[in-house]
Amino acid sequence: MKEFFQLMRRFVSPYKRYVMAAVVLNILSAIFNVFSFSLLIPILNILFKTGDPDKVYSFMEWGSGDIKDVAVNNFYYYASRMIEVFGTSTTLLWLGLFLAGMTLLKTACYFGSSAVMIPLRTGVVRDIRIMVYSKVMHLPLSFLSDERKGDIIARMSGDVSEIENSITSSLDMLLKNPILIISYFATLIITSWQLTLFTIVVLPVMGWIMGRVGRKLKRKSLAAQNKWSETMSQLEETLGGMRIIKAFIAEDKMISRFVKCSNEFRDATNRVAMRQSLAHPMSEFLGTVLIVLVLWFGGSLILSDASPIDAPTFIFYMVILYSIINPLKDFSKAGYSIPKGLASMERVDKILKTENPIKERPDAEHITEMKEGLEFRHISFSYGTHEVLHDISLSIQKGETIALVGQSGSGKSTLVDLVPRFHDVQKGEILIDGKNIKDLAVKDLRSLIGNVNQEAILFNDSFYNNITFGVDNATMEEVVAAAKVANAHEFIMESEEGYDTNIGDRGCKLSGGQRQRISIARAILKNPAILILDEATSALDTESERLVQEALERLMKTRTTIAIAHRLSTIKNADRIYVLYEGRIVECGKHEELLQKNGYYKRLNDMQAL
Repeated sequence: MKEFFQLMRRFVSPYKRYVMAAVVLNILSAIFNVFSFSLLIPILNILFKTGDPDKVYSFMEWGSGDIKDVAVNNFYYYASRMIEVFGTSTTLLWLGLFLAGMTLLKTACYFGSSAVMIPLRTGVVRDIRIMVYSKVMHLPLSFLSDERKGDIIARMSGDVSEIENSITSSLDMLLKNPILIISYFATLIITSWQLTLFTIVVLPVMGWIMGRVGRKLKRKSLAAQNKWSETMSQLEETLGGMRIIKAFIAEDKMISRFVKCSNEFRDATNRVAMRQSLAHPMSEFLGTVLIVLVLWFGGSLILSDASPIDAPTFIFYMVILYSIINPLKDFSKAGYSIPKGLASMERVDKILKTENPIKERPDAEHITEMKEGLEFRHISFSYGTHEVLHDISLSIQKGETIALVGQSGSGKSTLVDLVPRFHDVQKGEILIDGKNIKDLAVKDLRSLIGNVNQEAILFNDSFYNNITFGVDNATMEEVVAAAKVANAHEFIMESEEGYDTNIGDRGCKLSGGQRQRISIARAILKNPAILILDEATSALDTESERLVQEALERLMKTRTTIAIAHRLSTIKNADRIYVLYEGRIVECGKHEELLQKNGYYKRLNDMQAL
């Protein structure tokens, strides 16, 4: 329960007023409940004539004696007066109506206490989901490469839903039931301390039995949620790779993998559900055992010569005792539900508590433009123990275009990812206008940089919203101008709704060249000082490449550009070409100079020419 209360402190604080309202309403509900049950004693006395017919009750001043004795005496006084005035039958009717009125007040308070908890429950779940989404947004790209996207989706969907079903749903029970239990126990003690002492001795034994059964539930729930993540990851991979699956006729193989995942998830869920479904019958059985034991003990007291309790009072005691069993059963349900939710919260916390290694200094310097240039100074970088870059040094003056070439895995993409701090430099430093990028505000740094990648990353939205993505307050004229520079305006206007046309999931309604030109238009509209082109034309056909290359050349004219290219024909006019091999710069120069060196670049050029 310690973990549960820590969770409540984290997420329930903004909703304290709902908690306070629920507590007040639950207290009122408990008071009305006890008073409504207390009417059973005079009703039973009247029905079965168990009271002393010769006893005459007189009114006692409040505070003139023990409050219990005074309250009981005065209640019987008023009841006897009503019998004298209205008769037994009418008095019984009035007591019944009073019982119904108290029950109405009790149920109204009960409804109110549940109703005020609904905004809390939904609010906590919304807050957790937003926190997870925001955390994922701010974590570096290395986190997304280490984690499976399907697993992250499972934590935001299945785990957060489990938190709602298990923990927030138990909040109402955990607020209401202690109040009911305390009020009922107080009533039991006032009614008969002997019977209550016996009950207190028996109850802990039953609670211990319930705890033994529920102790392993969190571990089983954690295993079940992990299986759910595997299932979601399998689904995400299938949807993303459907073209390859069909091309290699691997449908049956993927189905068998999914069936295996689903069966494992089902088995894990069955184990959790079996243990959880044991809560109700076990609490029902133990409650009945408790009632039987108290019935035996109370019956023995009544049948003894000097009984401390009469029969109607004993029946009232049993009603209250039976009423306390329901809150105790709800506690046992919460004891089974909460571990499931805590297991899910543990998985969600793996995201929420992940430390972001990309840290911004409190006194970070703000920058709005690049005046001189960009410099890489003795850069080294590793993924784990694998060194990707080793002692890289190069500089780019403002307005220059440099190109990075080399075999796959030589570190080209990693090098450019260090500029916007998608990863942080481990050795050396990157400077803009002589200032270390770690000393700059991350938002300002990234606002200077525009990216056009090999895979055009677009969103399931309109042309207009994709081009203006990340650019606030762009006018339609500016969007059209950017699209014209990117050779995209013509095909946009040929679509059904022009710039308002939806392009489908990841731009699936467009060709590869069209997608790339939309991403170039997006970069043009951003108007960055530094432009990073990561193999922007390598996946295109000849005609699309020509159109995209024209758009890129217009984009590069007034910008500092870093171009990664496998097709050497696209970077012949670069101011300098850096050749990387196994994380090191092995050659540097213009296209013609590098050909004359007859080195690694010449071999790459010859292979492409061949």
